[in-house]
Amino acid sequence: MKLAPFIAKRYLFAKKSHNVINIISAISAIGMAIGTAALIIIMSVYNGFDSLIKSMMSNVEPDLMITPDTGKVFVPEGETYDWIYDQPSVKNMCGVLQEQVFINYDGQQGLAKAKGVDWIYEDETPLKDHIRDGEFKLHRGDVPLASVGAGLAYGMGINPRFVSPIEIYFPSRTRRLSMANPISSIESIKVWPSSIFSVNNEVDAELIILPIEKMRELLEYDDEVSAVEIRLAEGTDGKELKRLQKEISTMLGPDFKVKDRFQQNESLYKMMRYEKAAIYMILIFIIIIIAFNIFGSLSMLIIEKRGDIETLRSLGAQDRLIRRIFVLEGWMISLTGLAAGLVVGTGFALFQQHFGFIKMPGQFIVQAYPVILSWTDILLTVIGVAAIGYIIALLPVASFYRKER
Repeated sequence: MKLAPFIAKRYLFAKKSHNVINIISAISAIGMAIGTAALIIIMSVYNGFDSLIKSMMSNVEPDLMITPDTGKVFVPEGETYDWIYDQPSVKNMCGVLQEQVFINYDGQQGLAKAKGVDWIYEDETPLKDHIRDGEFKLHRGDVPLASVGAGLAYGMGINPRFVSPIEIYFPSRTRRLSMANPISSIESIKVWPSSIFSVNNEVDAELIILPIEKMRELLEYDDEVSAVEIRLAEGTDGKELKRLQKEISTMLGPDFKVKDRFQQNESLYKMMRYEKAAIYMILIFIIIIIAFNIFGSLSMLIIEKRGDIETLRSLGAQDRLIRRIFVLEGWMISLTGLAAGLVVGTGFALFQQHFGFIKMPGQFIVQAYPVILSWTDILLTVIGVAAIGYIIALLPVASFYRKER
C-alpha cells in the first residue's frame, strides 16, 4: 500500500472539525467540473463552426489552385496539365478568369468580383447545393447567364425572375483613354441572372459567376486564365493532396504557385486558429481562478492537521512524505472535478453531435448547433486542468513549510 495516497484519500473524505473546509472543497470540485465541462463543450462547438465554415468555403475554393508567380494570366498548356488530368485522385480541373469589375443592374451600380468559369465548373460545382433562388446555369441556348452572391444580389435588387440583364464594365486593355469619348475606352458585356447563391457573407457580398468566354470577351483575352482550379475525388487524404501539390509545383517550376485551400485563404484560417487558442487560454484562466478555492481549503486543512503532522513526524515520517500527502489531497479535489467535468462535457458534446437536440435560432444553414468532439481537445483539457490543480495544490504546502522554517 502506498502510504501518501492512502492518507490523502482518508483526509479528503473524512469529516473535518470545521465544516467550512468540506464546503469549500466541494465548491472547488464543482467549480473545476463546471470549468472542465465548459471547456470541452465550447471547444467542441467551435470545432463544429470551424468545420462548417471550411465546408462552405470548399464550395468556392478548390483543393489546389495554380496561379502565375508574376502577372495576372497565363495559358494552361503542356504535359503537366495532361498529367494532372490523368491522376486517379483528381476529380476535375477547370480554368477560371477572375477580375474586379463594375456592374450595373436597373440603375443600381457597384463593384463586384467577376469569375469566369468553363463548362466543367458549370456541370460539377458543389455551389449548386447552396442556391437560394433560381437554378445554377450559365447558358440557356446562346444566352449567357450568371449566378450572383446573395449579398450582392439583394443589395442591388438582382432577381433571377426578372428579364433585366446585368451589365459588366472593365477598362479596355487595348484602347487608350479618350477624354473626348471616355466610354469608348470601356469594354462591356451583358449577362442575365439565373440564380442566387449563399456561402458566407464575404463571398456573397462580391462574387458573380459567369461563362469564361464572356469574361475573355470583357478582358480581351483569347485562351488565358487567371488560375487553374483542381478538385480532388471525395475521400482523398491530406497525404495525397500534399504529394500532388509538391509534384505539380516541381513540374511547373518557379513561374507558378500551387496553393492548397489553407494557402488560398491563409489569413482566414490563421485567424480561426488564433481564435481557438484564445478561447482555450481564456477558459484555462477562468479555471485557474476557480482553482484558487483549493488553495484556501487546503491551507485551512493543513492548519487543522498540525497535530497529525507532528504525530507523523514522531513516527518517523519525513517532511517529503507529509508534503506529498497534502499535495495529493489538493490534487484529488481537482481530479475529482476534472473527472466529473469530462463525463458531463464529453457526454453533452457527443449527444449534441449525434442528435442535435439544441437548435439554432432563426434561419440558418444548419438546424442544430454544430458540434465536433476532438480527442485532441480532451487531451489538452486533461493536461491543462490536471497541471493547474497540481500547481495550486503545491502552493499552500510550500507556504506552510516556508513559515515553519
